[in-house]
Amino acid sequence: MFHFITAIIALYVIWRFVRPLSVGRAGKIGLGVLLLLIAEHHLVTRTFFGSMASPEVPGQVLVVLGWAFASLILLALLLLIRDLVGIVVWALRGRTGRVLLGGSRLGIALGLISTGLSAVGVWQAIRVPDVKTMEIVLPRLPAELDGLRIVQLTDLHASRLLQAPWLQAVVNKTNALKPDLILITGDLVDGSPRARVDDVQPLKDLWARYGVFAIPGNHEYYVDYVHWLPAFEHLGLHMLLNEHVLITHNGRDLVLAGVTDKAAQPFKLPEPDIIKALKGAPAGDPVILLSHRPGGALVNAGQGVDLQLSGHTHGGQILGPHLIAKWANEGFVSGLYAVAGMQLYVSNGTGLWNGFPVRLGRPSEITEIVLRAPKVQPE
Repeated sequence: MFHFITAIIALYVIWRFVRPLSVGRAGKIGLGVLLLLIAEHHLVTRTFFGSMASPEVPGQVLVVLGWAFASLILLALLLLIRDLVGIVVWALRGRTGRVLLGGSRLGIALGLISTGLSAVGVWQAIRVPDVKTMEIVLPRLPAELDGLRIVQLTDLHASRLLQAPWLQAVVNKTNALKPDLILITGDLVDGSPRARVDDVQPLKDLWARYGVFAIPGNHEYYVDYVHWLPAFEHLGLHMLLNEHVLITHNGRDLVLAGVTDKAAQPFKLPEPDIIKALKGAPAGDPVILLSHRPGGALVNAGQGVDLQLSGHTHGGQILGPHLIAKWANEGFVSGLYAVAGMQLYVSNGTGLWNGFPVRLGRPSEITEIVLRAPKVQPE
């Protein structure tokens, strides 16, 4: 389905952008073929260079392919907006509508804009993220746990695009915050343990006062989940697979739980189970849940979770089209939400999948969270 959709997008751009150009037939055919190849480059890399999740080609090639593919997508969006505006104006019998619908100069301008925006977007996507610091008040948090500092990393997507030097820079920034807990909410890698053995080594340098905990995301299941689990443990990541641990700070306990991802289902592996994850957890203690996808937040809130940390959406990656990601994730795409008495934080992600490496208005982040207890009102 993915390749069919990208082919339709390419054909639309050929129809609305290439066809009106004042170039010869050979030029139009050549440009059309090039656009179709760009649209279907995932199919090519999947077939000849590894997998769709992890094409094993040089990082520079992935940057160029990402820029070209993002340019195509942005151009299609801009052409669609132009055409919709043109149709509305044309329906009102205005001459401008016919110009918008048929002119090639505007199309060329939109092509230049899309390639420029794509270049900026790719740079934004692959740079080392800034630290985003925020305070989250949890009504059930005891005073003894006030000020507990957490760093959330998510969607690292270690790959041939985001290699060891990038990940080491992320680790260094994270450790510099001196957190009490480091929590990784899935999609750590793209590729097999053998392919990524060098790229993930910086993860072993992560350090926090009470440890580093992680859960799988959907991409772990695409790339040898069973063998990644011991590899993650070897790197010092404590995997929470439908289970919980107690974190003791200043004499008070915090329940830290994690669930698997629903991508486990086709592989007949354990699916996310919030009830199992919290089984035996002490009643009354505040609960933090790691869940890769923000969907299901309402169910989790009903199980007594105080704070859910998620990723998966990458913040929608592009402002405007991010609304599609919001619709696909039960209305949750980026930032802090109140869900039936539970706080849900959806990170924009620290990295992203190499198949669409672009960010515009939805920056990546290393998220520093300071937990706060409710202020006691004076009598």
